[in-house]
Amino acid sequence: MALSEHEEALLQQMEEALYAEDPRFASRIEKTKSRGLGRGRVVAGVIAGVAGLALVVFSAMSSAIWLGAVGFAIMVAGIVYAITPSKTKLAAVGSDGTPKPRAGKGKAAPAKQASFMERLEERWEKRRRDQW
Repeated sequence: MALSEHEEALLQQMEEALYAEDPRFASRIEKTKSRGLGRGRVVAGVIAGVAGLALVVFSAMSSAIWLGAVGFAIMVAGIVYAITPSKTKLAAVGSDGTPKPRAGKGKAAPAKQASFMERLEERWEKRRRDQW
């Protein structure tokens, strides 16, 4: 079902307000949609998991319990490494999705405007006035 022009405009305004209100969250959503876990990270994790499993099997054959514990730890760490996304620092983004330059340490952060909900309510009231 297609959206009307009014609904599309409202959705666009809400998206812009999201970018303005919480750019880190918005950029995280964009990054989550555009990237996966990373092939190299998954391959390294699987290799570590298999190596850990091999150590566990080898320790069972040689009766070295401590080696089995080390192998199990390596196996779990490899699997966890493979399934967790990398931690990259997120930059602030503008309403058009382009990254904004970071403020220096000596610069003060700009004063916060109205909250997201206040701006949304103002827009809603403005639309209601324009329609009547």
